Amino acid sequence: MSGTAPLAGIKVVDQTQALAGPYAAMILGDLGADVIKIERPGVGDNSRQWAPPFIGDQSAYYLAVNRNKRGIALNIRAEAGRAFMHQLVAEADIFLTNLATTASLQRSGIDYDTLRALNPRLIYASISGYGRRGPRAGQPGYDLVSQAESGTMYLTGEVDGTPMRFPTPIADMTCGLFTVIGILASLRARDHSGEGQFIDMSLQEGQITWLENYAGEYFANAADPPRRGNRHPQVVPYEAVQGSDGDWFILGVGSDNVWRAFCNQAGREQLAADARFATNADRIANYEALLPIVREIIRAKTCDQWLDELRAAGVPCGRINTVAEALGDPHLLERGMIVELEHPALGLVKSLATPVHLSDTPLVYHRHPPRLGEHSDQVAAELGYAAAAIKQLRADGVLA
Repeated sequence: MSGTAPLAGIKVVDQTQALAGPYAAMILGDLGADVIKIERPGVGDNSRQWAPPFIGDQSAYYLAVNRNKRGIALNIRAEAGRAFMHQLVAEADIFLTNLATTASLQRSGIDYDTLRALNPRLIYASISGYGRRGPRAGQPGYDLVSQAESGTMYLTGEVDGTPMRFPTPIADMTCGLFTVIGILASLRARDHSGEGQFIDMSLQEGQITWLENYAGEYFANAADPPRRGNRHPQVVPYEAVQGSDGDWFILGVGSDNVWRAFCNQAGREQLAADARFATNADRIANYEALLPIVREIIRAKTCDQWLDELRAAGVPCGRINTVAEALGDPHLLERGMIVELEHPALGLVKSLATPVHLSDTPLVYHRHPPRLGEHSDQVAAELGYAAAAIKQLRADGVLA
């Protein structure tokens, strides 16, 4: 491997908190950008309080999504704080914010029009619940609200159960990922135009993309798809099954060829020839007849026996792991999916890597999640503030 990181030389000012924005900024940092995280003095990112669990005195939640950043504590409501922020942005390539309303951005002097006037090359990424235009613009939004309003929560859970949230903050993370895509596209566009642009991201829109095939089903049928539990609406059999030892695994029969391979491996060649189940459409139409047969076949052997035999036959399958089992998967460990960074107060801190493997310009993991205000003096000095001026900013409560 050789070469510099993909975003080396790109400066990011990250004025976000919680998850969607910090997650996007962390990925940019992993890609090699110099990310400067702005936090409120004495308070910091909301996620610093989202605990337990703690690692030492730091929230595990905060530590999970804030590596590869330098951190400063800055009061942008103070005039001197706004001036400091404007100096930072004037030299930056990317600015991220998730303040909820345009009015709040204007009060802090960090609205798009103000910052664009300072730096026409600036790429300005705004993350909010509902975007900056439309009838609900400016309303507060949260991950769980987006899961509910997107239709995905309605579809999640047991067939006869209640609506169920996805256990991880999927709306926040999805919005963060799409924000990175928008930023990378804007950097490429700037290569041609020389100009930055405004990126308008919303949690609601990011989450609704998870409907994808269900939206296709609705557009085809003009009817609400039902909740199906673990059953797939367009592929059969493609769900959780239980071996003779009681352990669960996923059987993924994604094509007719795989169906025949499964039947042959199970010693049920006649099942593959059964006209009721010959094609995927047939298997969907006769799902209620097929499922008991498949479950009976699977109950004949243990989970591990099936996993070994089905993988050998080319049938996709996988154990339903606990979190501990997933994070200890030797394959993922070999591929470097667990990042370990030395923290000056906490020792070794672990987090999940960004799953992008570039052959010539690999991602970099070199900065621990910053303590509140850890790099305030360093960043101020880079902007040209003398030691006496930095001391005064601290005395005035502008910098911490």
